[in-house]
Amino acid sequence: MRKHRLLYLFLVLTSVAVLSTSNAVSSANLPRDSSQVILGVEQTAAYLPLLQGKRVALAINNTSQLNGKSTLDTLLALGVKIVKGFGPEHGFRGSASAGATVKDDIDEKTGIPLVSLYGKKYKPTKKDMQGIDVLIFDMQDVGTRFYTYLSTLHYLMEACAENQIELLILDRPNPNDAYVDGPILKKGFESFVGLHPIPITHGLTFGEYAGMINGEGWLPKGLTCKLTVIKLQHYHHGKPYVLPIPPSPNLNTQHAIYLYPSTCLFEGTAISEGRGTMNPFAVIGSPALKNKYTFSFTPQVIPGMVDKPKYLGQICYGLDLRKYDTQLFIDSGRINLSWLKELYAAYPDKAHFFRQSFSLLAGTDQLEKQIREGKSVAEIRSSWEPALSNYKKTRAKYLLYPDYPKVSH
Repeated sequence: MRKHRLLYLFLVLTSVAVLSTSNAVSSANLPRDSSQVILGVEQTAAYLPLLQGKRVALAINNTSQLNGKSTLDTLLALGVKIVKGFGPEHGFRGSASAGATVKDDIDEKTGIPLVSLYGKKYKPTKKDMQGIDVLIFDMQDVGTRFYTYLSTLHYLMEACAENQIELLILDRPNPNDAYVDGPILKKGFESFVGLHPIPITHGLTFGEYAGMINGEGWLPKGLTCKLTVIKLQHYHHGKPYVLPIPPSPNLNTQHAIYLYPSTCLFEGTAISEGRGTMNPFAVIGSPALKNKYTFSFTPQVIPGMVDKPKYLGQICYGLDLRKYDTQLFIDSGRINLSWLKELYAAYPDKAHFFRQSFSLLAGTDQLEKQIREGKSVAEIRSSWEPALSNYKKTRAKYLLYPDYPKVSH
């Protein structure tokens, strides 16, 4: 009888619901407070059976943790055969500065070979994919088109599809998925900070986004990646979720994560986005605005965060957004364009305000033109239609989770 009970318990814990193309795997019901989100990586009973006897590679970074331990260390302790690691921007352990080239390496702790996907290449080669049966993707997203882990996911899906390797995504929440907004990326403006025709805030988890990549045919040559997603439990789009680990060195607070969809655009301008301070994306300014604003900050080299900040050692004057009420993004369902318009109006050398990278971040050259022409926020936003509404309809086809009930403020 005891054997029967143990067998029944094992079957309950390892049962999964599969939705294919590709498809999502729902986890077993783990005992937990019903209000608490259960991450994909936590649901070992759901995915360990899928790894038995397989040669497994990991695409992870510093956010890939389970109970304070790296996903790599956890899986090794559980007897999973890990043969290779792939590292995105900031590296496999997340210790590289923003934009820094990351080289192929050997993981010091485990001796596992590491392939960099943010150095000489973004996509694994055929040789890189040899000897792999399953690739696990476990990283934290922040929900914006220009966050580079999204492009890393695309290229890993492409490599998996080309080499008939299954991709297993351990899903994590999107902290900026309470609203979908921004211009849709226009053809001809594809880059590593935007590959697909989506808005700035796309409103999807990595698991959902991978389904969209497959379903919308965004992989080349009609390829489809064999995909399995370990779904989150007790998760709703827009449900407040504080990330336990900074997703990257310069998104070091939850406040910065909420500001990021609006203030990252300043990376493509003559305005400092606050890199070189302990408040990146929450303070913005330039030395040229000395007579316009009283608030100031001075960018410095901060090892592990930034090696060459804009305006190194120079006093920048501008906006202090550290106390900005980020609930306004959710309540309005919009990114903030007023800061961009305001600082452009205040900047004395308008001919050199925008840099070439701005249109890549915006996903279009239209936004720069509109700011230069003095278009109102309402006029700019109206130009995003009907493409933005059409995207929202497309997005709905790939949702794995319901919306969180709106709360009036």
